[in-house]
Amino acid sequence: MTDTVGHAQSPAASAFESTINGKQTHLYILKNDNGVEATITNYGGRIVSILVPDKTGKLVDVSEGFDTIETFEKSAERYYGALIGPFANRIANGKFTLEGQEYTLNTNNGANTLHGGKPGFESVVWDAIQVDASTLELTYIKKDLEGGFPGNVHVKVVYCLTDDNGLTINYEATTDKTTIINLTSHPYFNLNGVGNGTIVDHTTQINADAYIPVNANLIPTGELAAVKGTPFDFNQSTTIGARINEKNEQLEGGRGYDHTYVLNTHDNKTPVAIATGDKTGIVMSVFTTEPGMQFYSGNFMQGKNIMKHGGTDDFRTAFAMETQHYPDSPNQPNFPSTILKPGEVYKSFCEYRFSVVK
Repeated sequence: MTDTVGHAQSPAASAFESTINGKQTHLYILKNDNGVEATITNYGGRIVSILVPDKTGKLVDVSEGFDTIETFEKSAERYYGALIGPFANRIANGKFTLEGQEYTLNTNNGANTLHGGKPGFESVVWDAIQVDASTLELTYIKKDLEGGFPGNVHVKVVYCLTDDNGLTINYEATTDKTTIINLTSHPYFNLNGVGNGTIVDHTTQINADAYIPVNANLIPTGELAAVKGTPFDFNQSTTIGARINEKNEQLEGGRGYDHTYVLNTHDNKTPVAIATGDKTGIVMSVFTTEPGMQFYSGNFMQGKNIMKHGGTDDFRTAFAMETQHYPDSPNQPNFPSTILKPGEVYKSFCEYRFSVVK
């Protein structure tokens, strides 16, 4: 929706009042003093909208999604804006061995498990507490062997809209049995505003000297490949589409960018990625404590869904930057560990901070 002066508006909260799996769903509105607004539903912990000012001061909705809870629930694309877990990305053949025991997971991506299998955290109705005008706390207890993953895992995710126009996501988890965990959020962005064309002319910078090649099933080969001299090098700001159609086996296999970047050494005060909308001048800076970031250029979007504001999810009309550990880590001994043991606390941080070109 837009108001009478052309500003984007958030979806109606009433359109998110429903009951799913016996639990009540709602839409929660976060605001800061700058007029920036984010809406989140406890169905899947989804980011539904993010309204930020463009270079003229007009509010633009930069987060792709739907206007109603029903369309989120029935969409063939299950991950728009959702929290992802217990394990983001792919696990080969839906199997891993932990402390000498083999676990078999639900598979939902050919022979592989993607984003926690089916159902994953995107299908959960989370318990929610709106702490204040800018903060939402979501909690969920994953039962032992739910989806095949061991452990009763207590998960807490806190969204906060900051005074410097950042949407922060803090993740915490504990377990009563050794398990694996890799949490992320899956917002799809168009910094020109959802429904306003492709993202191929967005400029993008990713602070990573290596990425993770994948095989034909999109499972890591185990190699950390240098980006230098390849279309995967975004250390210098360039448009997403500048090299996306170059002859390259990895690009052809994923129909574009759909790879985990091995982030250079960083803290959570320095952006690991920066993207800029070419039409609006809206800049999104990404901060994280995670070692990797999946960069996806909307290659499998097919225009089959009617989205907010009446647009469709056409080819490459949104992109994702999902901060996380590496795919298939339980089966890749040279990758950073994703093991969580009793008595430990899993913590992860991500922020999407918005500004405009100066």
